[in-house]
Amino acid sequence: MSEIEPVRLELIIGSTRVGRIAPVVANWFVERARTYPHVELGVIDLLETSLPQNLDDSPATDAFRARVGRAHGFVAVTSEYNHGYPAALKTAFDSVKHEWRAKPIGFVSYGGVSGGLRATEQLRQVVAELHMVSVRQSVSFHQVRKKFDDNGRTTDAAAVDSADRMLAQLVWWARAVRLHRATESYPG
Repeated sequence: MSEIEPVRLELIIGSTRVGRIAPVVANWFVERARTYPHVELGVIDLLETSLPQNLDDSPATDAFRARVGRAHGFVAVTSEYNHGYPAALKTAFDSVKHEWRAKPIGFVSYGGVSGGLRATEQLRQVVAELHMVSVRQSVSFHQVRKKFDDNGRTTDAAAVDSADRMLAQLVWWARAVRLHRATESYPG
């Protein structure tokens, strides 16, 4: 039996706000995902990715597009601001077109009482328009600043369980899409 080729996932940190807790949430998920079998994980922090707001082509856009194209699937770490997702995350989705198509995505959200779930539900509509596959399982942190200790660890058992389930779904979809793309182009 041949060795299973790992799937390449890119984690996208959507918040660029000053004082954000996004890196804590993202780092926790990265540690979790890096122990998952057959996953290679990259991190794209939109704070460090200067995508033009007017969606023009630029060297940053070209580099982002290439990275999206190489990935087999994605995880978006999103905050919820005013019942919605961050503008930087929408710009990232809008800056690329064909490279997103038919690839799976999972969401790790955080916020106050809602835990970012409203942002996730809105993003599911956005990614559907990009022909992406939104996996059913997501991770959500309610009252996020109370969920992590000073070392970035959480004892939130529901989040840990959800992360593992979401990773399993992402890997399954990424493998299926990769296999099918090897023989046939996506018709969208």
